[in-house]
Amino acid sequence: MCPSKTTENLPPKEPMLHQMKHPPLVPPPPLLSLPSSQDLHPLPRILAAWADTCQMCFFRYGGGPGAMKPVRVVTLCWVLLLASRLGATRKESPEEASFYYGNFPLGFSWGVGSSAFQTEGAWDQHGKGPSIWDTFTHSGKGNVLGDETADVACNSYYKVQEDVALLRELHVSHYRFSLSWPRLLPTGVRADGVNRKGIQFYSDFIDALLKSNITPIVTLHHWDLPQLLQAKCGGWQNVSMASYFSDYANLCFEAFGDRVKHWVTFSDPRTMAEKGYETGHHAPGLKLQGTGLYKAAHHVIKAHAQVWHAYNDTWRSQQQGLVGISLNCDWGEPVDLSNPKDIEAAERYLQFCLGWFANPIYAGDYPQVMKDHIGRKSAEQGLEMSRLPVFSLQEKSYIKGTSDFLGLGHFTTRYITERNYPSGQGPSYQNDRDLVELVDPNWPDLGSKWLYSVPWGFRRLLNFAQTQYGNPLIYVTENGASQKLHCTQLCDEWRIQYLKGYTNEMLKAIKDGANVKGYTSWSLLDKFEWERGYSDRYGFYYIDFNKKNRPRYPKASVEYYKRIITANGFPNPREVESWYFKALEICSINNQMLAAEPLLSYMQIVTEIVVPTVCTLCILIAAVLLMLLLRSLS
Repeated sequence: MCPSKTTENLPPKEPMLHQMKHPPLVPPPPLLSLPSSQDLHPLPRILAAWADTCQMCFFRYGGGPGAMKPVRVVTLCWVLLLASRLGATRKESPEEASFYYGNFPLGFSWGVGSSAFQTEGAWDQHGKGPSIWDTFTHSGKGNVLGDETADVACNSYYKVQEDVALLRELHVSHYRFSLSWPRLLPTGVRADGVNRKGIQFYSDFIDALLKSNITPIVTLHHWDLPQLLQAKCGGWQNVSMASYFSDYANLCFEAFGDRVKHWVTFSDPRTMAEKGYETGHHAPGLKLQGTGLYKAAHHVIKAHAQVWHAYNDTWRSQQQGLVGISLNCDWGEPVDLSNPKDIEAAERYLQFCLGWFANPIYAGDYPQVMKDHIGRKSAEQGLEMSRLPVFSLQEKSYIKGTSDFLGLGHFTTRYITERNYPSGQGPSYQNDRDLVELVDPNWPDLGSKWLYSVPWGFRRLLNFAQTQYGNPLIYVTENGASQKLHCTQLCDEWRIQYLKGYTNEMLKAIKDGANVKGYTSWSLLDKFEWERGYSDRYGFYYIDFNKKNRPRYPKASVEYYKRIITANGFPNPREVESWYFKALEICSINNQMLAAEPLLSYMQIVTEIVVPTVCTLCILIAAVLLMLLLRSLS
């Protein structure tokens, strides 16, 4: 008999960091690896787990893969003390031991996502202007692994119908994609002229989606700022960017708003600010430590609010759409739940990550903990004013409430403990937080240095957002796992397990009371992954980037995700288990077909070139022989 689908079978909802009362990217890689709860004792196992830290240092990361630099701030004694304390306090989460069988609410929206720069290609075609990422990847300075570019990427600009067919195959309800600002406005400035070919491209794409009953969820800005605005204004360091962005957004509302009803202003602006203006690992590659990212974020928040008000005042009455923002954050779990300092550090982690942008939008100002920490450290560094900019009373009122939904991106979890960094080390986002991020080595490692599968953290983050921001309407806008192997791998069992675990924790959060209306798995295709080039693969569809036409091949996770969507949840253990085996069976067949492709290509060459050539030669030879025969007879 199948388990009941009532909440009685649901694991109990745990308290959220004492139910905090005041309101990562790809997130930063782990600083240290925690011994697992199974391996904390005896001491020799602790020592083995911490072998990598015996050089009296650990790595502090500046915001993502490839951003690490050694900092000699932790002694081995401190590490071992932390490990032993963790062993005495860490307990297995109830979520880790249970799986909930049940359905998502009727009308729940399932989808996949992508972004323009990562997939479109056609970087300088049909009137498109350069973006900061075009400049960043073309610099020849080794900004991207292997000096790769997105000049062609997935070639999606020329493969619209093929990609829409893939979306139909997945049975998704919606597709989240971004518009390329420089494709629509080559200089970034509307007064300089609109690229009508860009307008037509996105209009046709939106029409193709709607024809296939797929709802477009459109992001206005996913990091590819027009290069001329960077050169002219200094990009998001300049407050005038809010007006340029508003002009661009109004063009999009005017051109597409009759058909697009879900708008996302910015995608993961925290990573855009941190990696673009603090560490320099992303375009525009500036290293304005401890100042640049806060200034950029300040202007982004103002720009978001201006666009929301523009839609609300001018377009909402006739178009009846929604405008929100997409914020990425990992869950931060206290190392020691009985230690107030660890609990405060975990809260601080979340406020510096999610609250940085969400708190102004939902409460009118930055989190108090950010203002306190950055203000104190700025004073200790001899500055008269805080490095964190200040909103005026008028701006606070103007920004508060400017979101019809909260887009939430999430990939993994960290354990958090307090660590005070001296102000004398200099200003930086990492030092301002005064904390250390750690991981459990028993968490499944998905291949990327920063990404571990920790599904229970997703439920906690959703409940945190629901509690902190007044039960907002939530769309999960990014959640996914990268490829584990560098070879062609269509049987992505680890992605299936990740997808199963995370969507199930989302279902539990909905049963807890989180108002989640849709889920976007990241991503439809393997694509250009920023500073990682093409080394990380998040797609449901494998792309052979060595082939000019960028062929797409379905992975096993396509079949599995399709089953979740069709069932709108997890019906019963037997059926869910059958999905897994069916997915692997199909991917095995696809792998065989992929392996046979070189032979098929060779046979195609034979068919298309060799056979016609031989036939032509035979005809010529026959003609020559006939002529010789006729001459001999005459």
